[in-house]
Amino acid sequence: MVARSSEVRPSAVRRSAVPGAGGRRGRGAGRLAGLGLGGAALLVLLTGCDVGATFDGFGWPQGGITPEAHRMYDLWIASCIAALAVGVFVWGLIFWCVVRYRKRGNELPVQTRYNMPMEFLYTIAPILIVSVLFYYTAIVQTGVDRTTRNPDVTVEVVAFKWNWQFNYRDGQGQDANTVASVLGTSEVIPILVLPTGRSIRFEETSRDVIHSFWVPELLFKRDVMPGNIRNVFEVSRIDTEGAFVGRCAELCGSYHAFMNFELRAVSPEKYDQFLAAKRDGRSTQEALMAIGEEPYAQTTRPFETRRTEANFNPDNAPAGAGS
Repeated sequence: MVARSSEVRPSAVRRSAVPGAGGRRGRGAGRLAGLGLGGAALLVLLTGCDVGATFDGFGWPQGGITPEAHRMYDLWIASCIAALAVGVFVWGLIFWCVVRYRKRGNELPVQTRYNMPMEFLYTIAPILIVSVLFYYTAIVQTGVDRTTRNPDVTVEVVAFKWNWQFNYRDGQGQDANTVASVLGTSEVIPILVLPTGRSIRFEETSRDVIHSFWVPELLFKRDVMPGNIRNVFEVSRIDTEGAFVGRCAELCGSYHAFMNFELRAVSPEKYDQFLAAKRDGRSTQEALMAIGEEPYAQTTRPFETRRTEANFNPDNAPAGAGS
């Protein structure tokens, strides 16, 4: 006795025996193959052009200035292209099924059950896609997080409410000595001067609460922790000279939004001259002018502290009056 749920209606069986049904199935398979070839051609076309620039990086910051930034950017673009390719294929199948198997009278299409190749495909294909993405993510992440024994430059990043101090060190770790320092104030934006073409190690620590060191063009955003925690990362080199804004990316208090700094990337020769001028006791602005650079930040400006204004309790307000 056959269960009712597994019955195949006679009309469907008769439909499959109608002359030309095999031709229709062949045409359907041809359309499906054409859809797959079209998707593959689209994927090849997209990978052959600058997709990131065309689609504004799919939301990812563009203009990276380090090899690590370029690797992260390329991984993001490739992942977006793969996701779009899978999406186009799935959407194509959905619309093809809607059109191909739309209702025609009272007859049902041929019913297919227990299609092992198809079940194998839609089980294995997602696993393969996730495995490939995981592999390349692990490769890029390992490369980005790699540190070396003897980087060319070591900078200690010290965050505090609500500014930055950059200490140029003669070694790694807390026991290293500071040979020059740049300290930001409410009136002057701190400028972190770094050379192009050299490996740079950043060692971060905070004097009070959690801050976050972020230069969008580096594509690094690393938390700066208080206490004995030193968050460390490296870039193999900076490829582009110029001025780049840096920010605190962790809500840290009243003036968090104005806790900015500037990364100034210069040639190795200018960097050595800048560091020598700082060692000789010159201010950061004097050292910058000595190498032909602008003495003050170009990408951001100091915040207005309003310390001279009684803006929370005006002097002319009557006693007991609220605002």
